[in-house]
Amino acid sequence: MHIDVKYPILFLLIIPVIFVLILFYRKSNRINSLEKKWIVLLRAFIFSLLIFALTLPEMLLPIKGENVIFLVDRSASMKGSEEQILTWINKSVQSKNRMDSYAIVATGNHAAVEQSLTKMGDPIQEFSTQVGGDNTNIEQGIQLASALIPNHQKGRIILFSDGNETNGKAIEAAKLLKHQNIELDYVDVSGESDSDVALTEFKAPASLYQGEKAQLKLIANSTTNKAANVRISLNNREIMKKQVEVNKGENEFTFSHEVDETGMFVYKAEIIADDEAYLENNELFAVSNVKGIPKVLIVQGESNDQLSNILRSSNIQVDLLTAKQLPTTLSGYLPYQSIIFDNVDATSIGEKQMKIIEKAVKEFGVGFVMTGGENSFGLGGYFKTPIEKLLPVTMDIKGKKKMPTLGLVIVMDRSGSMSGQKLSLAKEAAARSVELMREEDTLGFIAFDDRPWVIVETAPIRDKKKVMKKIRSVTEGGGTEIYTSLKMAYDELMPLKLQRKHIILLTDGQSSNADYETLIEEGKKENITISTVALGQDADIRLLESLAEYGSGRFYNVTDSTVIPSILSRETVMASRTYIEDNPFYPVIQPYPDWLKHFKNGVPQMNAYIAVTPKQNAQVSVVSEKEDPILAEWQYGLGKTIAYTSDTSGKWAGDWARWNEWPNFWSHLITKTFPSYENIPYDMRVTEENGKALLQLKSNEAAILPLEAVVVSQSGNEMNVQTKMVAPGEYELKMEDTPGMYFLMVKQHTGEETEQVFQTGFTIPYSKEYLLKEVNQPFLKDLAGVVNGKELENEPAAFSPIIGESYHRRPITEWLLLTAFLVFFIEIALRRFGFQPLIKLKNRNVKDKQETTVKPIQILINTKKQKSRPKIVLNSRTEEKQTEKRHKEKKEVKPHSKTEGSDQEDRMQRLLNAKKGKRR
Repeated sequence: MHIDVKYPILFLLIIPVIFVLILFYRKSNRINSLEKKWIVLLRAFIFSLLIFALTLPEMLLPIKGENVIFLVDRSASMKGSEEQILTWINKSVQSKNRMDSYAIVATGNHAAVEQSLTKMGDPIQEFSTQVGGDNTNIEQGIQLASALIPNHQKGRIILFSDGNETNGKAIEAAKLLKHQNIELDYVDVSGESDSDVALTEFKAPASLYQGEKAQLKLIANSTTNKAANVRISLNNREIMKKQVEVNKGENEFTFSHEVDETGMFVYKAEIIADDEAYLENNELFAVSNVKGIPKVLIVQGESNDQLSNILRSSNIQVDLLTAKQLPTTLSGYLPYQSIIFDNVDATSIGEKQMKIIEKAVKEFGVGFVMTGGENSFGLGGYFKTPIEKLLPVTMDIKGKKKMPTLGLVIVMDRSGSMSGQKLSLAKEAAARSVELMREEDTLGFIAFDDRPWVIVETAPIRDKKKVMKKIRSVTEGGGTEIYTSLKMAYDELMPLKLQRKHIILLTDGQSSNADYETLIEEGKKENITISTVALGQDADIRLLESLAEYGSGRFYNVTDSTVIPSILSRETVMASRTYIEDNPFYPVIQPYPDWLKHFKNGVPQMNAYIAVTPKQNAQVSVVSEKEDPILAEWQYGLGKTIAYTSDTSGKWAGDWARWNEWPNFWSHLITKTFPSYENIPYDMRVTEENGKALLQLKSNEAAILPLEAVVVSQSGNEMNVQTKMVAPGEYELKMEDTPGMYFLMVKQHTGEETEQVFQTGFTIPYSKEYLLKEVNQPFLKDLAGVVNGKELENEPAAFSPIIGESYHRRPITEWLLLTAFLVFFIEIALRRFGFQPLIKLKNRNVKDKQETTVKPIQILINTKKQKSRPKIVLNSRTEEKQTEKRHKEKKEVKPHSKTEGSDQEDRMQRLLNAKKGKRR
């Protein structure tokens, strides 16, 4: 047994304590010398106990048995070895002594405890923790394993790994084990060597010119000889596919591709073979920036070649797509200098595509133009969408004085099948509709399952926030019964005296047979219209389509639930029919030089436009006679966006479509939105460092200039990037190392008001975990060698004796304080009463003992004397006189002091009286 203290330096406090005690001993003259010595000794003992307690002492009690932690690498490269590892562990546990303890820690992307420290010897059936297999982090595993071994106890960590570390620094963690009396051994257990082909490198030219042939280089590594297919795609469009023979080891392939388009392109290379161990290592990306004539994307709602023909005549490449054909990745938009929405409604575009377009405009400078028409702006359902966010106008009409009275009832399915995203999006859509309405408009909201639930009574909206809160509180219910709820909606609207009355029905279920036709006919008499929305494949599409047709409304068959908010926004706007201004007028041109040059010969007449409201910082270049925007523009992030509220077909544009300047007007409008960025003037290198992707940018110019960087993934998500300058002209960007394709936009300030914008792309390859590697024996030996560890050859060696001793630490501070407390009271008693009570107690005991011994002897002596003397016979009178005399003598005795001298006088007086009595 040993005693250990945490703060031994506190023992120095004994020095001032000794000084104080000596001073006390010399100055205290009133205290008896013996008592003074004892007080000093007791105080010295108390102070010693307190100082000892302050050092936080602990008793170290020896412990028998070994602590063994099995550290298991469960990364992807260890695939197929788990059964072998479990067998090894179970055999070693069976061989351990009763006092031995063991635990199991698994590691991959991170470490986790599989089995806490225990003395039980039950076999382990399987590993159950989820640690992620994309990386090998042995450092975290060692740290967690060492933390399981109690302090001041010896232990052993046994590592099962192939030694191919991808994250962390295990050697640094092993160095700390030296000071903890922990050994580190390893068992050579490699993963199964399955048949696999891995793409290890894919290169494409960073910069090309239109028409140039790009040389594409692939390097593949294989564990066996086999046939494989190589497939190369350009912006998710397959451009070539070829069968190749791969040999064991490294293989190099070269392909060429003629680039006939311009913009930023993403090449994707894939190698596909049978019986692959890993699919993660079968694809890589590369980025090329192709220079040439500019290219724009026109998204059309209706077939209209007028705008595309104008742009082509201006030497601008044009791609025509419908809303359903829009790309779902960022790389699908970056090849274009500008994107044009030509009379296309938001109900055909998913929320995902809108968000990606918004990122392309804001972060990468792609231009954006929206033209008017019956399916555009507010009528297209763009209220509160990412597209409205990037435009210089809002869809809501503010400040309109003359608005028709509107009554709207939303009938929404809340059955069990509407749970999850469908219900939440439907509620959000209804809330957006409320925002579009005025407080004097009438709104009702009915949710239904197997019965109707009135959430918002049909009445004028007085408090929008309160109404939206009620709508968002709807939860899912049971079955589906449509007719009862729909009839309730008609009954609510029929007696109301309103100019517009409309019902929106949303459901994903079937309905029982009912007389819907009669219900709708009755509603038509009261000017009630109905639109229907079918959510999913289980909805009664035929019924909903016929309801919309009979009810003079619109039918929407929704497969992407993210368009639900746009549908309800559009329906709310369509119900009012106040957005279209269709009286012919002459637009007013504002004094902006860019546009005035087109109107030197006057301004043509225009037939119609969609009313919108300009945003605060927008530049409105053309307005109507009602001062509504016809042409508005602004800067959104790095991109320029323009809203043109009339159409391009000529139906609304009127004389503008026959105007001589019409082609020049549109060519100017589109090119004005083109980005002004350049190819990035840096050498870029992508590496991995401590689980992070490290982008190193190096410029030929050693200038100290501030740099802003934005990184966006293919899905349009902006990444969290840490940027720092490491040297003049050299920068480092750190981000998560999630494999995939990314796009980088760099903005550099070259002066007070000037800046340069550069754009490029880069790829983070799959984790090194999926590279085909052998067991890293040198690493395992070096790691174990840090603490003089070794490779274990057999299972019983796991619990072999570990050098050193194990202790259980038991704090004794409380016992020291308790002892000091008790001694302190003894010291108080000694100062208060001294040793006198003890001396008296001792004297009393001695006196009692003497009296007990002397009294019998005295009685015996007196008896003998009485026998030897002649007997004196006294009569009764004489005896009475003697008694009275003795009483009188007692009364005459005065009180005496209890001093030593008075005691002696008392004793002498009694002896004299006794002698006189005898003489008589």
